[in-house]
Amino acid sequence: MYLGLDLGTSGVKALLVDGDGRAVGSADATYEVSNPAAGWSEQDPADWIAGVTAVLASLRAAYPAAFGAVRGLALSGHMHGAVMVDAADTVLRPCILWNDTRSFAEAARMDADPQARAISGNIVFPGFTAPKLAWVAAHEPETFARVAKVMLPKDYVVWWLTGRHATEMSDAAGTAWLDVGARAFSDDLLALGGMNADQMPDLLEGTDVVGDVQAARADLGLPAGCVVVAGGADNAVAACGVGALGEGEGFVSLGTSGVVLTGRDRYAPMADSAVHTFCHAVPGRWYQMGVVLAATDSLNWLSRITGQSAAALSNALGEALLPPPDVKFYPYLSGERTPHNDAQVRGGFTGLDIASGPADLTRAVMTGVSFALRDSFEALRKTGATLDSALAIGGGSRSDHWTRMLATTLNIPLERPDESAFGAALGAARIAMCGVTGDDPASIMTKPPIVDVIDPDPALTSAYDDAYRGFAAAYPTLKAMP
Repeated sequence: MYLGLDLGTSGVKALLVDGDGRAVGSADATYEVSNPAAGWSEQDPADWIAGVTAVLASLRAAYPAAFGAVRGLALSGHMHGAVMVDAADTVLRPCILWNDTRSFAEAARMDADPQARAISGNIVFPGFTAPKLAWVAAHEPETFARVAKVMLPKDYVVWWLTGRHATEMSDAAGTAWLDVGARAFSDDLLALGGMNADQMPDLLEGTDVVGDVQAARADLGLPAGCVVVAGGADNAVAACGVGALGEGEGFVSLGTSGVVLTGRDRYAPMADSAVHTFCHAVPGRWYQMGVVLAATDSLNWLSRITGQSAAALSNALGEALLPPPDVKFYPYLSGERTPHNDAQVRGGFTGLDIASGPADLTRAVMTGVSFALRDSFEALRKTGATLDSALAIGGGSRSDHWTRMLATTLNIPLERPDESAFGAALGAARIAMCGVTGDDPASIMTKPPIVDVIDPDPALTSAYDDAYRGFAAAYPTLKAMP
């Protein structure tokens, strides 16, 4: 038996699988995000520990025999977070999360140095880890002076389980401290951010074993000899869960953030496109992705202000896809990554009418997010990546209407796998299997069974293409607004 843990922004999911990769059982727990100031997003690492403890307890109670046979576990985790600990491994402040944009000035300063993009293969985005530490150095110098180690969110849980400070390539690639082509921390990039190698955890490949679950975690009930495998960043691990390892294999994710991702057999960065080029969670491979900061988060925002659940808003649209709406939505609620690299732009509606109601706003939000994902899709194409079809994963893909709209916007078929709800948790379980058995990832990380294929609507592709071009042309106007 193997365990995959998906440490997300809003909660943790656990998936128990057998030696053939078949799901045996699952559990989940939720926690909160704190937004103490505009553009700030933080989380208490203790909440992750509580969540992991809860899901493991649930699985242990529900499947005692299977739980007692677990040979290994691995974690998927949300990227870029900065967990700072002192020499006694005491957390110094709340973790600054991936969607926190306070360090935009520090990111711009670091990105202005030519070696930043040349070595890392990426723009230094405000959400990355390195500028967060630079912000702490400038605004919380007493805290910065005590930083002994910096960990990514999932790596803090790995430390809690094993007692070892360790990370792996896919998560480290999102720090702006890693030479992504060489798959090694760069002394030059560390110095650029005011850091040193001693503050970094051990660097492993995702399928490497970190160590045994330590005796201090005996209360979890994991069997003796259960090992923790390094795991990976959420999108890389989700790619492992759906078999997207190489060229032409990819997915579109409608999660809290939105992602268009493709595997790559080689390192082929194009930083100026604002496409992320990161190490994969398996050795010898990379992946590229465009990121929309607020995907289902945009619908959740609309849910909060209308008092209707996101599911109710979506269901009210029915099944039929209509032409692009007159009401337009720009989903820059937290700034945007691809293709704009703009932490300060903000979103909004245009074309509102006195007759506009919740259904009009919902269609506008879904359309705006779909167009933002098209932005990422076009940016990926510029790098030489190709996606003639893709898997659709994430909570938003459960909506037939939204998935059909997205397929029509991208003009490619979207395949929905039956494990979509556990994509990253399944990927983590597969990584654990590879770490324990030594099997070739390509033989384990295959495409899951497909439930259905959502094709573009040929009667509407031209209309959505025209509307997308209007959306893309509107960014300079939004950027110019105070």
